[in-house]
Amino acid sequence: MPLDARDRRLLCVVAREGRITNQALAERVHLSPSACLERWKRLEQAGVIKGYRAELGLELLGMPLLVHVEVSLKRHEASDFARFERAIRSIPEIIRCDAIGGGIDYLVTVAARSMADYQALIDRLLEAEIGISRYFTYVVTKTVKNDPAGLAAVLLAEAEDPAGGS
Repeated sequence: MPLDARDRRLLCVVAREGRITNQALAERVHLSPSACLERWKRLEQAGVIKGYRAELGLELLGMPLLVHVEVSLKRHEASDFARFERAIRSIPEIIRCDAIGGGIDYLVTVAARSMADYQALIDRLLEAEIGISRYFTYVVTKTVKNDPAGLAAVLLAEAEDPAGGS
């Protein structure tokens, strides 16, 4: 879907301030409220805007441990991937799971109350026989950057310089 400069500005604002009112958004992107709402709805319907979420302070909710887990499966048939993915989707402590190319099959992110709770989750996954061959655990000691809306800066730069700096 082609995006013009105003679409990009709108996306930048919405990415960082998802709860902004249409009136405030219209002012920020220099559109009338009706034109702004029309663009906003068009971007939602096209799937460019997929949803709105709150960023939660996991540590304040009793989940201070964040762990990244590399997972490799025993077999690589479509049914093996489907079984693993079905199981992973049902576990609330798993806050992200990406199928990736390369030496491993999945990168899983887990939020846990403690290392013991994390290990209990891994033990349950292994006992469930969902095809895990091996896994490697990486405990997050410090988050250096967590900015899912960070792409907004790239979109804004493109909106201000559609030629890409050439």
